[in-house]
Amino acid sequence: MKNTRTAFEILDFHTHPFIDKENNICAHADFCDMNADATRRTMQGLGISTICGSVLTLAPRRNDFSDVWARIRWENDTALRLREYYGDFYVPGFHVHPDYVEESIREIHRMRAEGVRLIGELCPYLHGWSRYSSENFSRILEEAELCGMVVNLHSEDEDDMDLLVQRHSNLMLVAAHPGEHPNFMRHLERMKMSKNYYLDLSGTGLFRHGMLRHGIDAAGAERFLFGSDFPTCNPSMFVGGVLLDDLLTDEEKEQILSKNAKKLLRIS
Repeated sequence: MKNTRTAFEILDFHTHPFIDKENNICAHADFCDMNADATRRTMQGLGISTICGSVLTLAPRRNDFSDVWARIRWENDTALRLREYYGDFYVPGFHVHPDYVEESIREIHRMRAEGVRLIGELCPYLHGWSRYSSENFSRILEEAELCGMVVNLHSEDEDDMDLLVQRHSNLMLVAAHPGEHPNFMRHLERMKMSKNYYLDLSGTGLFRHGMLRHGIDAAGAERFLFGSDFPTCNPSMFVGGVLLDDLLTDEEKEQILSKNAKKLLRIS
């Protein structure tokens, strides 16, 4: 489905869809008509033809899962269920965890067999871990690289992310959230470290005027991906933030809105 307002296709690289309302992570869900069908209507109404990303549960009750890995498996299985429900509208992402190295490696192979190439967005703060530069996480990322995965990471400690990029410069990494000016400048520095480091535009940062123009001039339009972080964030703000930015050319908008993500994920 093309955007009825423009000639641009829009692929939202960063969402966290849900089947059950109790796992809708929107802070104001009680004031929105939000369910799986409403998600599709909302996004397609804005011209977004495809959404990507991992499933996240709200902080689980003590007896919901036997351990963290059981929770992760439930989230990953739910992503596959959502793909069955949505069809081509949804590209699933899945979770891994450095405390469960062998389980994570098996999950990478299971998902590859399912035709899934996207890991993340990973949200360590929700799953009880933090260091991207740990040896355990590096082992998982080595397998991800061998299997041709794209890894979307929540932006965490700046120095730790530098170490991650230095160790895995051949892995396709997409950082989430530009952040404020100092954070954004660190993202641009990491783009110099690795040609395979990308940034999705979800969360804070995009609303700072000129930020995207600065990034494109520094690293190229091919290094940025449209993302909204729906349902946490309002996707219309992000659509407008790219489509209505008169500092960008139409070619740059098209790259950011869909072409870059489709190339990364090998979507025709």
